[in-house]
Amino acid sequence: MAASSSEQQSSSPGRDPVTDLRRIAFLLERSLASPYRVKAFRGAATALLPLKPEEIGAAAADGKLTSLKGVGDKTAAVIEQSLAGEIPDYLSNLEQEAEVPLATGGEALRAALRGDCHTHSDWSDGGSPPAEMAWTAKELGHEYMVLTDHSPRLKVANGLTAERLHRQLDVIAVINEQLAPFRVLTGIEVDILEDGTLDQDPELLARLDVVVASVHSKLTMPSKAMTRRMTAAVENPHTDILGHCTGRMVKPRDGRNPKGRPESEFDAAAVFAACQEHSTAVEINSRPERLDPPRRLLRQAVKAGCFFSVDTDAHAPGQLDWQIIGTSRAEECEVPSERVINTWGAEELIAWTQS
Repeated sequence: MAASSSEQQSSSPGRDPVTDLRRIAFLLERSLASPYRVKAFRGAATALLPLKPEEIGAAAADGKLTSLKGVGDKTAAVIEQSLAGEIPDYLSNLEQEAEVPLATGGEALRAALRGDCHTHSDWSDGGSPPAEMAWTAKELGHEYMVLTDHSPRLKVANGLTAERLHRQLDVIAVINEQLAPFRVLTGIEVDILEDGTLDQDPELLARLDVVVASVHSKLTMPSKAMTRRMTAAVENPHTDILGHCTGRMVKPRDGRNPKGRPESEFDAAAVFAACQEHSTAVEINSRPERLDPPRRLLRQAVKAGCFFSVDTDAHAPGQLDWQIIGTSRAEECEVPSERVINTWGAEELIAWTQS
């Protein structure tokens, strides 16, 4: 994909329409716009990739851009302006909106982050292929990205069976050959089941670089039971990161949870003590509708001596830019940067998770 885009840019007298279409999709995702709007621009970019620059130019000159599968009226207008060497109006408007920062503070920690340990692709409930997620992470300056699609029990998110996860590992190996020295690390967001066990084969979990364990079901179970459930998962030697620990939603997401969702109840002191004892990092989830853990619990985890991972939980490429939201909250709650595991390089991170 990247080669085709750069070839078009070097050969065309105007701008690169693929780059402009991808940038529009990125900015829409970054602002949590409708997935349908995003799909239109990513689909148009994909439609142009197999074509030579002169073919795209000829289609534009003949007024036949919309005859290309995946190109509609709005995306055709973007392509025409791009080919003319103009910044497309649609893109210009989004760039102006993006000048407003997602969060203030946390810039130093954000600059120190070398990767993102919680991301999703279209293999589960994400919107883009692993290669597109990885390419965008590389463009943002990351050295690595951990791909953590869901485990099989979460059927609503198209969780990966052991067989599908094995196939994904082969795909990741190919991506890493293409994007080196950038690396996609192997991982999973595995469901914490009601008894605290993890929703994937232990032998397969042992093969992965990073395991994020999260509660996605029975979020309102009694506090004592939830505490037992979470501490059992934290103590599991395969668990590296405790994902979005309270499960809360502070605002709606994709039309779901119109009133948000309250925090799960559990003994935070016991859970964070287990995290500290077993070197399981507490995730600082950067999704704007999660902001998990809440500040009071984040400060409690700092006092408990926990490790942390500032992650986006991105389900689309543009959401990979959300880490500043997490680092802002980390700075506010005085999270020590040396205890943030994704300030480490890939080899150091893997050595830590494997130990």
